[in-house]
Amino acid sequence: MSEQTRSLIERHDDAWNAQDVGALVELYADDVVFQNHTAGEPAVAGRAAVIEHIARIFERWPDMRFTSRRLYLADSFCTSEWTATATSPDGRQIEWDGVDVMPIRDGAIARKDVYSTSHIARDKTDFLHGS
Repeated sequence: MSEQTRSLIERHDDAWNAQDVGALVELYADDVVFQNHTAGEPAVAGRAAVIEHIARIFERWPDMRFTSRRLYLADSFCTSEWTATATSPDGRQIEWDGVDVMPIRDGAIARKDVYSTSHIARDKTDFLHGS
């Protein structure tokens, strides 16, 4: 059964990297809760509200992409370690690490708790441009 969880998380990661909110709709439970603890955001509850929240994230970070570093899977749970890259509003290339904790219920993500180092993102601009 953890193969079903793996497939769900792979589709989830692909949808985040494609910034495809339409694909994400199918992956979250009706009563999903999304909370980015690092950003100090309140929990967002309900599929429609979560999708709207994620769409705003994509608007702010149009080139944000994630690379999976490690997955811990069980039938009803996933913890995903990742590295994100994006262009900051001031034009710097940045990256940060994070962990998503996601309980799975009836083949859908029931909750997504995000913990990351986004508040101390690494500036990759000089590295990428050879300075």
